[in-house]
Amino acid sequence: MALEFLRWIFRLLMVLIISQTVCVMIYYTSNTHSSRNAMTETLQQLHCAKLRREFSVINPAKSLDIKSVTQKISDFLNCPYKPNTTEQDINRIKLQFCCNATGSFILTKRNTAVSQTIEYETSSASTYKINAELHSMLPEDFPWSGRRLRRCAVVGSGGILKNSSCGREIDSADFVIRFNLAHVNDSDVGLKTDLVTINPTQIKKEYKDLVKNPDPFVERVSVYGNASLIIPAFAYTFCTSLSVKALKVLQPIRPQQPVVFYSPYYLRKLDRFWKGRGIREVRLSSGFIMISTAMELCENVHVYGFWPFDSDLQERPVPYHYYDLNRPHPYMHKMPEEFVRLLQLHSQGALTLHLQPCSSQTRTQDCV
Repeated sequence: MALEFLRWIFRLLMVLIISQTVCVMIYYTSNTHSSRNAMTETLQQLHCAKLRREFSVINPAKSLDIKSVTQKISDFLNCPYKPNTTEQDINRIKLQFCCNATGSFILTKRNTAVSQTIEYETSSASTYKINAELHSMLPEDFPWSGRRLRRCAVVGSGGILKNSSCGREIDSADFVIRFNLAHVNDSDVGLKTDLVTINPTQIKKEYKDLVKNPDPFVERVSVYGNASLIIPAFAYTFCTSLSVKALKVLQPIRPQQPVVFYSPYYLRKLDRFWKGRGIREVRLSSGFIMISTAMELCENVHVYGFWPFDSDLQERPVPYHYYDLNRPHPYMHKMPEEFVRLLQLHSQGALTLHLQPCSSQTRTQDCV
């Protein structure tokens, strides 16, 4: 009788064990997929937070082994991104306090007087006296004064833009800045231009007979419509005559297309600002100068084509420029050093750095 009772207890226990196992299996089958998704999403969020912290405190370096951080950068750019309005405001206030782009970015009749002595950006010992003729050709005031610049696209010339399909996205910006009379196209870099820089060395090399034969130069700048042309006329002494010559040639032919000169005082203050924050180079690149200016003038700054390396994030070779094979001066600008700073600003949400091909439609995050 006792043995039969023990057998009955054993069968009951087996039934209970089997039923519990079935319940666990049913629970696992119905919920495991969502649990895995939740776990994957949590791990991804933690990974993105770690990368954001890592890049937000990365120190500017004169050289960067891009292969050692390519995967991290690629992963980070695939993380959800949203601009940080607090960081944007902090940087804007700092730049306004230091440099005041709206008042001193360019030389105007308002901030420059006839017979005023201008000190050169790179050497205060060298000076230039503003004569009445040149003063009369300066703009009355800051061209964009009172204009609300919401979304700005600063378009570098990096080869990473080749076959990027970013043209439509760039053209959707409220204000587009380009450099060194770079070529435009509707597919990769867009056509819209509001401000484009000119390097005096370009004028010297490509338009030697500018006064006698201005047509090639006029044709080149007309591609940008009524966009303002900005020249560093007072960076070095050799720049001045070339810049003034370009102004005198273009103003009567294309009066609708303003030619303006950087203020050497603004550039000197901006140089001190960034050197005080760790950047060490002879002179800031025109790209970094304009990104800094845009951070002060624009609500949201989107940066394209700033990639100073020989291969992209997939380790495929890319040219230095998207439109030619020219290389930069090896001793003037420290592009990897500036890139590290841009990566830091992106991780902080102060600007949006674009390093991957664009989708056929403007991404929602870019319209924030």
